[in-house]
Amino acid sequence: MGPAPRLEVHGLTGVPEVHPGADLAGLLAEALVRGPGLHPGDCLAVSSKVVSKALGLTWSGERAAAVAVHTRRVVAERASASGVTRVVEAAAGPVMAAAGVDASNTGPTGSVLLLPRDPDAEAARLRRALLAASGLRADAPVAVVLTDTAGRPWRAGQTDFALGAAGVRVLDDLRGGVDHDGRPLAVTARALADEIAASADLAKGKADGVPAALVRGLPGGWFDPDAEGAARLVRTGAGDWFARGHLEAVRAALGVLPGSPASEEVGVASVGPEPLAARVGRVVALALHAVPDGSVDVALTATHAELVVAAADPYELGRLVARVEVAAHAEELTASGLERRGGSVGLRLA
Repeated sequence: MGPAPRLEVHGLTGVPEVHPGADLAGLLAEALVRGPGLHPGDCLAVSSKVVSKALGLTWSGERAAAVAVHTRRVVAERASASGVTRVVEAAAGPVMAAAGVDASNTGPTGSVLLLPRDPDAEAARLRRALLAASGLRADAPVAVVLTDTAGRPWRAGQTDFALGAAGVRVLDDLRGGVDHDGRPLAVTARALADEIAASADLAKGKADGVPAALVRGLPGGWFDPDAEGAARLVRTGAGDWFARGHLEAVRAALGVLPGSPASEEVGVASVGPEPLAARVGRVVALALHAVPDGSVDVALTATHAELVVAAADPYELGRLVARVEVAAHAEELTASGLERRGGSVGLRLA
């Protein structure tokens, strides 16, 4: 597939506030008539927020409870002044902060919005309704992408991505082809739906009240009424190299999973710098998690901590020492100065 020679992105203005039970397709179709229209070869990128509003996916209780209910697994967690923030695999599919539970631009009630649990199905329903409202055939080359916003590993800031998709190929797998110089392509696979979502956000904005944007001029080969949805873009299983954060992976190896009651008991690392005492305290709690009969005495200095580790028998003592050494890595500390003291072992953390 060659690149599109020209793309147009039209912000869809004039869509009124969406309330539960609203005919979202009808509202969007009316705005399209007043604006750029809807023609074969068009893709409408729609904020998932208005889809959630139309479906009545609100939560009036505590935001943390909503996040917990819509979390499949916790990837990473950090404490802050406002509570614990968790990056999770959301029930809607993607890995994102707070399961996509959204408290911004949700109206005067103070409720939070939840993501639809099957975004691809919602995109397909919206596509069918838009085609019918616009008088186009069900197999017309028209696509709908539901968008949401998330941060990304290794990159600052947030960008829009495809939460759901219908009628468009979400991935362009170029592996097996060649580049411009004729060299084999071994790893390149373009996330087409994510690129569409990000381009549409340039016209939608975050605070402008524009809930959708029409992307026009995409290559005809990208459209497919039977294409897989955006769920295909979520890495799972062996392809997920980042199933847990680096600190959470160490803690999980010691039996304390992120987001679990045990993690709360041990304590969650802060997003900002912390005093040595707090970090050493979590090391000790994590190490003792599976050795309840052991003990760790701590003496703090300005630069390091002196630990005396003891247990009921030599085997348990060896386990506890090893757990302290591993737990130190979860706080980016190093255990050294191994010293036998009768029935105990001395360690230094720095």
